[in-house]
Amino acid sequence: MRVLLVEDEPELAKRLAIGLGEAGYAVDVALNGMDGRRFIESGEYRMIILDVMLPGLNGWQLQQQVRKLGATPVLFLTTRDGIEDRLRGLELHEDAYLLKPFTLSELVARVRKLLRRDRGH
Repeated sequence: MRVLLVEDEPELAKRLAIGLGEAGYAVDVALNGMDGRRFIESGEYRMIILDVMLPGLNGWQLQQQVRKLGATPVLFLTTRDGIEDRLRGLELHEDAYLLKPFTLSELVARVRKLLRRDRGH
């Protein structure tokens, strides 16, 4: 199952990609919003994991691109925990919002849950 991870912190992106890979997912990684958009436009992903604060295009802008292309589940990763940010995510039809710091096991559990829900289970 292909997952796109858009995260601008290289070490975190590497650790998450390895962890998701060990959980059985094929992971493409983009380190900025512009590369994330290219991946989104050229790939077929079962899920997209977006950092909110990205160089180039931010996660909110990428979410709008995703929704133009279909209903791929989107999980936001962020340190932004204000109610305004959470409401903005809901307005943009995000599927889940995970606050940093988090554990890899929590991320994998949320990915599994969203993918099960996307399949209608």
